[in-house]
Order: sequence, then C-alpha cells, then structure tokens
Amino acid sequence: MTTGWTWTYDRYEPGRERLVEALCTLGNGRFATRGSAPECTADAIHYPGTYLAGCYDRLTSVVAGQHVENEDLVNLPDWTLLRYRCLPDDGPPGDWLTPDSGDLRHYDVQLDLRGGVLTRHLFFRDARGRGLRVSHLRIVHMGDSSLAAQCTMFRAYGWSGVVEVGSVLDGAVANAGVERYRHLEGRHLTDHRSGFEPGGVAWLTCRTADPGAVIAAAVRTVTRPARPALETVTRTGTVQTYRLPIAPRRSATVVKTLALHTSTDRPPGDPRETACDEAGRAPAFPRLLSTHKASWKRLWEQGELHVPGEAGRILRLHLFHLLQTLSPHTAELDVGVPARGLHGEAYRGHVFWDELFVLPYLDLHFPEVARSLLLYRHRRLPAARAAARAAGGVGAMYPWQSASSGREETQELHLNPRSGRWLPDFSRLQRHVGSAVAYNVWRYAQATGDRGFLYGEGAETLLEVARYWAGAARFDPSLRRYRIRGVVGPDEYHDAYPDSSAPGIDDNAYTNVTAAWVLARGLDLLRELPAARRSELRARLSLDDTEADHWEDVSRRLHVPFHRGVVSQFEGYGDLAELDWDAYRARYGDIRRLDRILEAEGDTVNRYQASKQADTLMLGHLFRPEELSALFDRLGHRLDDEVWRATVTYYLGRTSHGSTLSSLVHGWVLARQKGADAWRYCEEALLADVADVQGGTTGEGIHLGAMAGTIDLVERGITGLEANSEGLRVAPVVLRELPRFAFTLCVAGHRGVRLRVLPGRLAVRVPASPKDPLTVVLPGERRFAVAPGEERWFRL
Repeated sequence: MTTGWTWTYDRYEPGRERLVEALCTLGNGRFATRGSAPECTADAIHYPGTYLAGCYDRLTSVVAGQHVENEDLVNLPDWTLLRYRCLPDDGPPGDWLTPDSGDLRHYDVQLDLRGGVLTRHLFFRDARGRGLRVSHLRIVHMGDSSLAAQCTMFRAYGWSGVVEVGSVLDGAVANAGVERYRHLEGRHLTDHRSGFEPGGVAWLTCRTADPGAVIAAAVRTVTRPARPALETVTRTGTVQTYRLPIAPRRSATVVKTLALHTSTDRPPGDPRETACDEAGRAPAFPRLLSTHKASWKRLWEQGELHVPGEAGRILRLHLFHLLQTLSPHTAELDVGVPARGLHGEAYRGHVFWDELFVLPYLDLHFPEVARSLLLYRHRRLPAARAAARAAGGVGAMYPWQSASSGREETQELHLNPRSGRWLPDFSRLQRHVGSAVAYNVWRYAQATGDRGFLYGEGAETLLEVARYWAGAARFDPSLRRYRIRGVVGPDEYHDAYPDSSAPGIDDNAYTNVTAAWVLARGLDLLRELPAARRSELRARLSLDDTEADHWEDVSRRLHVPFHRGVVSQFEGYGDLAELDWDAYRARYGDIRRLDRILEAEGDTVNRYQASKQADTLMLGHLFRPEELSALFDRLGHRLDDEVWRATVTYYLGRTSHGSTLSSLVHGWVLARQKGADAWRYCEEALLADVADVQGGTTGEGIHLGAMAGTIDLVERGITGLEANSEGLRVAPVVLRELPRFAFTLCVAGHRGVRLRVLPGRLAVRVPASPKDPLTVVLPGERRFAVAPGEERWFRL
C-alpha cells in the first residue's frame, strides 16, 4: 500500500474512495483540498471539498420539529473540476470520462509526502482499443498560502483527434459530506457572481450567509498546445472549454492555478481583484512545483521524526496531515485546532479539546504555531466569561465545541443512525475543556520558556479558568469536601444517572483532579508573576487574597470518589450494572458505539459500567506517575503504583474505544507502566485512520488529535521526554516494537536539537550557536551538558 515517502492506492474501489480523498488531502495550514478525482462532482462515491481555516457560516435548520442553529466549516467552490472526452478523427465523440466509466482499465493514486504532491494516473480503453492515459498532479502551495495548482496531461494510444476539456470553477457546492447531517441546511454560499479576465483567468465570488464573508476564487487555465477557450458563465460558476489536438506522439496539457482570497484577509482589500491579479501573475507550474517542494523540505527539517518500519511510514503520514492543517501559515491566522483537520465536514469543522493532543508536538517543533492556537483561546475569553455568567458562575467556562466566535456550538440534538431517533445531546456539559486550555497554556510556557506569553495572555486565561473551577465547586458538609456536580466526563457515554431526569453526573474524577491542578497552577502563577504584573492582574480581575485562599482550600479538598480500591470514574460508577461484554460482541461484532446499540434496543449506557473512551485513565496521559501521585496526595488521597495499576486494569476491561483517542491514551498509559498490551493499543491508534477502524468515519475527515497523539507518543511518551527552559529530561521506556527512532526539537532556546534513541543508548546533538550548553537530565538525576556544535552519547 505504501513505501518510503509515497502513499499509494493502486486500484479503484468506489467504496473506499472517500477514505482515499481524506487521506490524500493537500493543504498548507490556511486552506486544504480533498484528494478527490478532478473528473467528478459530489455524489454517493466522490466528495470534492476545499476548506479555509476559520471560515465558518451559521444557518438555521428545522430538525425533529425544532429550530436548530449549526455553524459549519464551509465547503468552498470546487476549483479542481476538469471534464474531458475524446473526439477521435475516425469515429463519433466519446462520453465524458470519469473513474466510474466502463472504459477505465487502470487507476493509480500516489501521495508524495516528501514534496506534498498528489498524482493520479488513469487509463481508459474503449471497445475499439483506443486508449487515453490521463495524469493529474496537484499541489496546495506550502510557500504561498493562497495558491494551489493542478496539472493534467493527456496521452493518446492508437488514435488521433481532439480531447475536449472543460475547465470548471464550480460554486454549486454544499456541505453534504456527512450522512448524519443530511437534515441540516448545508447551502452556505450565496450571491454567486463570476466572469473572466484576460490571460485565461476565470473568477467566482460568493458570500457566506452569516456573517457574510466574501469568498473569491480565481483560476488561470493554460493549455499546451495553446488554444482559445469557449468561455461560459453559469449560474454558479464558469466553464472554459478547449479542444486540444492529440495523437500517439502528441500529448496535451492543462494547468489550473488557483488563487483564493476572502474579505477577512489581512491586509484588507478587494478579494476578487486580489485573487485575479495573483492568479494571473502566478509562476508557471514547474516553478510552482519547485518552490512548493522547497517549502516542504524546510518544514520536514524542522519537524523531523524518523522511525523505521511500517510504524514509521504511518507516523510520517500522520505528521504530514498535521503539518498541512497547522503549518507556520497558521500562526498568522485567528483559528483553533479543527478536530477533523481541514479534510472534511465531520464535527462540522468545530474545535473541541484536541489541542490537548496536538500542542505538545507543536510546542517542541513549531512554538509560534502553538502560541497562535493559544491566542485563539485567549481572544475568546470574553465569550467564555459570558458563558460562565450565563451558567451562574464566575471566571471563564470554555465551550465543548467552538468555531468562529467562541460561543457554545455543541448540538442540542443528535441522531442515532442505528435507531433513526433524534435524542437530547448533553455533551456540552463537558466542562473539562477549560482545564485542557489551562493545561496547554502552562505546558507551552514550560516547554518554550515563553514567560512573556505566560505572564500576559496566558496568565489571564489560566487564572480565569481557575476562578471558574473555584466557583463551580460546592462544599458538602457531610464529606467535608468540595464537589463539582452535573457534568459529563471525557467518557461521553454517561450523561445522567439511571432513571434521573436531570442531566450530568457528579464528581467526575478526571474533571475534579484536573480542576485541582489548574487551581494549584493558578496559585503558583500568582506567586511567580512580577509584582507589577501581579498587581495589574489582581486589579483587572478583581482578585483579592480571600479568593486566592479559597482556591487553595478547594485545590486540596475536591472530592475524588473511589470504589473497590480503584479511582471511580464518577460518584456512583461502581454501583452501576456490569455489562455482558462477550454477549454484545457476539451479537454485534463491533461495539465501539455501544451507546447507539443500547439506545436502539431501548436501553441506555447510563445503566452500565461501560465507557466510550479513556476517562479516568486520561490522568495517566497528562501526568507522569510521580506528578499524579503528588496531585492525589495534595487532595488527601493515596495513589501509589498498586492503586493506579488496579485502576488501569479495571477500566481496560470496561471501555469500548468508541473514540480514536481512546486506544492512544491506553497505549500511552500502558507503555509508561510497561504493560504487556501497550503495543496493541499503540498499533490500533496508528491504524485508526489508515485502516478506517471506525468504519467510514475517516472519509468524513481525519482524526487530527489521534494522529498528532501518535507522534507525541513516540517523542514524549516512549522517550519520557520533558522539555523546559532549563534543559531536557529524558527517561526512555523500552518498547520492543520501537527500538530506535530519531527526531529534532526546539528546547531551551536551541532549534534543531536532534535526539537518537537506540536500545540502551541516547544521542543528543546540539546545533552550533552562541547559546549556553544544553542540560540533559537522565534517570537517576544524572546531569550532563551538551555544548552547541557537539553530539554526545549516553548509556541508559
């Protein structure tokens, strides 16, 4: 399926075409285009899509008798569409050709990860033996974030004549890529206008409904041999039709070069004029391809991860898609981390908590991008404060799903496709997303040493999240502890107690422990801040000593439930019924979405000790064992290795892994404690999108958090790596299946520090610079200094 740097699909299978499209998406951090066949418009098999980071639109739909608002990442006009047919000298015109034509004899898709190039090869042969070979090369330029290009070459076999080509700029698109959303209004583009400029440039402008951003796409089409075009304006786009002579030794080429601009671009300008001007003066395709590959070369050098074998090839694909979604261009934008990348419309392009799994990699390789993603959260602090006030609280309450404005975008209804019923959706009660935001602020500052951010926007964000948790915790005199009630944990299955009419559960362990951590870090930060900044923030936030004392008390007395010697996922979890897992597996096979199965049976997962994904065990992902033990000790609980191992074992057997993040977290936790099944879960995380283990979801968009998390699993999890402004701490875990690997990172002001991990050995190379030596701390608190320009080997 794939070798080296090339990901290949060597036969056409309509049933997996959307998977191919998602995994062959090309992007540059500003926009991305799915790897769809240029010959096809959207249908049951194909789904072309182009998505611009942060380009959302809000519409109202009537669903199950209710008016429902949905804000979606907008599917933009299709710039790739290219229709063609053969007009042989010795016969009637042929039909328009597509991969679904009966004349298709060969099909091959190659994604070059090194250069960011997608190539499609098709070969058609009709009943008379006349053949046509078609090759498409596509790029979304990594150097110039507004450009993309597609070069198509036609070769004739056994005939001569004309190939008729229609270069289409198609604005008749909608958000229709996810079957579950078919009841939602998807026509986000309106007010289409189009026309032509000299030099083969076609343009199309349209507007989103709300807030009314103008989208301008300009496509320059150039043919070889050069021929005039028949130019046609349609209701929603343009068509440029060419008749190109072709013969066995005379090929024809069509190049489409896109320039994409909007009214939200900076600096502001007329989007149509800007797009047309840029498309018209863009370099020829060979030059575009060369500069694009050069940009990718620089990106790979900064983000290098080298792992031998099949695992390494998949990790490279994961990293490729991470860099396409969040590149250095992203640092110039006001956008968050879309959970499904810029690769499709699943989750409607919303931002969840996935930066928790993405930022650790960016912190170490592209800190400017990580900082910009944290600023996205800071800019939406006013919306988070308003949400907290609306809920009767204080501080900042970040939404479970957000998009453009930072308001809560989580749906209130969701469809169970198994039963066909619309059900109330209480996932907006996942308040723990605020802890993820605060965690990312703190870890970014520790990894990069960026005190300017921590003392500025970071402090304001973290302290307001801490204030929310202190206000949300209510003292229970019977327990002499604080409790956080009516929430939903990362598990997502349990959104109420059995037979309860009120949504939410109480004292989710993950929520409470991370809330205590945020409060403790908030206090640390107040002590660390320079006096002037501390006074400024105290005045700005109206934060006095009494409130800080309350934070201290709550951070030490938040309730964490236990049962049968293990940490309870939430209060009462141990009282729920046990599920007959074997019976359900025997009956249904795949039970990842156990909640849907039970609801279709007239039952509810709320009755059972069954989790969708890692919940309590997420604590073992975020915190090293000694950190977690100290956290529980601060809360007045003992969490030694024995209790934690028992907790891990307990939830391993009660989790259905309905999320791609689940196997990642389980693999991470087991690797840290040298668990026997660690690699099984790591491997499942690696294959989640490549093998589409959830049965069709990858075609709707890749799972960015899981992809980034697998990279982080290698770089920090297995390596035991902790970077801070003082240096680098490394404590590798022996994982037989990954005995050796190498990567570069930024640490303590050094860029391009390279680590090589081999069985029993570690190499650290620091690039030459005038900076101080890098401190490396190995197990046993052995400290070493590696000077700039030096490589040192250590025994582990």
